[in-house]
Amino acid sequence: MLNADFLNEISQTLDVPITSHQPLSGGDINEVYIVESETEKWVIKVNHAQRFPGMFKKEALGLDALRKPEIIDVPQVTEHGQFQNQSYLLLEYRAPGTKNTDFWSIFGRQLAKLHRQSAPQFGFAENNYIGSLPQYNSSEENAADFYINQRLQPQFELALKNGYKFTKIDSFYDKIRPIIPQEKPALIHGDLWGGNYLVNIEGYPCLIDPATAFAPREMDIAMMHLFGGFDTAIFKAYNAEFPLAEGWQNRIKLWQLYYVLVHVNLFGGGYYASANAIIDQYTGS
Repeated sequence: MLNADFLNEISQTLDVPITSHQPLSGGDINEVYIVESETEKWVIKVNHAQRFPGMFKKEALGLDALRKPEIIDVPQVTEHGQFQNQSYLLLEYRAPGTKNTDFWSIFGRQLAKLHRQSAPQFGFAENNYIGSLPQYNSSEENAADFYINQRLQPQFELALKNGYKFTKIDSFYDKIRPIIPQEKPALIHGDLWGGNYLVNIEGYPCLIDPATAFAPREMDIAMMHLFGGFDTAIFKAYNAEFPLAEGWQNRIKLWQLYYVLVHVNLFGGGYYASANAIIDQYTGS
């Protein structure tokens, strides 16, 4: 919560008086506000420092990585820190706009160019978060090892602790290893559903709330298909710019399993059945 002392801390950080603040719609994890001086606006995200240690430092690293290539709009990180028992992330404000007629085509080309940014190995500078759950980014030599060791296995282990037992996991791994494309690591957003982009004042996409890594690029594509909200023009433009490996449509469920497992561990319910259905699809059960 932004009380007077916290607002004074932000004023000192920005070196300008904060004249007003108002809440924005946030998620289950963070409180989100617009804070204003007489001439500027910022967005501040706030959460409990002990509950999600290092979350905003890690998010800042991800935002900076996505912003650095200057391919797609990403808010600049102004500051991150801690005040009393609260962590905060201070960002540039993006005024909302209306999609340009070529919005989806531009989005697709920009995402493809972002995915062309690579690294020597799969992983990231630090572990980070996917939603409120830890996400692991230790270096791996190839896409299959990264996806199995850093994405799926931690979620299966957490699911078991939460009372959701999966069988045939080893068989599933054996089935998917040969069909995962041997591509270079791609700089991905990592949590690219419809709620994690904005339309900026110029009418173009702006990425927010990432779970960044150098990872298989089809993970972003699969997440975009999981809950919908993306026009087919984005995928046409993407493929024109940076064609996906043959059979990518048949691998969408494979990559979606990670995000479904995250939802199993956050919400349970029907997501457990959905995860098992994906496993069954690839094991032939």
